[in-house]
Formats: sequence, C-alpha cells, structure tokens
Amino acid sequence: MSMHPHPQGIDPAARSRARRRALQALYAWQMSGSGVRAVIEQFRHEQDMQVADLEYFEDLVRGVDAHRGELDAALAPFLDRGIEQVDPIERAALRLGAYELKYRLDVPYRVVLNEAIELVKRFGSEHGHTYVNGVLDKLAREWRAAEAASG
Repeated sequence: MSMHPHPQGIDPAARSRARRRALQALYAWQMSGSGVRAVIEQFRHEQDMQVADLEYFEDLVRGVDAHRGELDAALAPFLDRGIEQVDPIERAALRLGAYELKYRLDVPYRVVLNEAIELVKRFGSEHGHTYVNGVLDKLAREWRAAEAASG
C-alpha cells in the first residue's frame, strides 16, 4: 500500500481541513516548546479529526518538525527578518508551505500557495497573507522551477 494514494483518492476538502489543523498544531508546538508527538496526540483527541485527512495532517506536522532546519534555511533568503521574528501564524504557514513545496510533489505548487494564503487570511494578521504569498512564491520558483515556468 502506498503512503501517498493516487490523486483520485484525495478529498481536497479533507486535505484543507488537515492543513488547518496542522497550522494550529504547528502554532501550538512553536508556542509551547513541547514535542511534536505530544501536540499531534492532543489534536488527535481534542479536535474533530474524522473530517480531516488524518494521515496528511500527521505527515505535515511530522515533516515540518523533521525538516525544520532545512526549511528555515531555504526560507531565510526571502525573509526580511529572522524566522523566529516572523509572526507565529505566518511562521507556521511558511514552514507548512515550504514542506509541501519540497516534499509533497503530488500537490501542485499553486494549491500549496493558495492554501497557505487562505490559512493566514483566516488566522493571521491583516496583511500577513501578502507576506506569506511573496515568500512562498519565490521559494516555489526555486524548488518547483519547471512547474512555475509552465504554469
């Protein structure tokens, strides 16, 4: 059985909810300093997770945790401040988007950007989504060059 099922088996709405939960979990993880496993467990119990793609949620949260150094380093050239100085919601969205751009090639880069923007519009500060869009767009041109050029 493959970890990443064929696109036919994907429910975009469930994935959007998984991203929303992942953003909240990453925010909690950043603010609390507790381990990512504890945060995942907390969300698995507290939240109405059956409406989200649980596998995708866990992949996003674990993936950001596992690759945080690499993701932060890749984001750094496009930031106007240190990653730790970025608003926590925007920081979580940037890390989430960067992870998907690099490790979830099954997700079109436009979807990654649009979803990140929607999350920040929903949870972040008023102009945060513009910032996140600008940074992820530059990163997409680097990591998804062929796709960005053709799209």
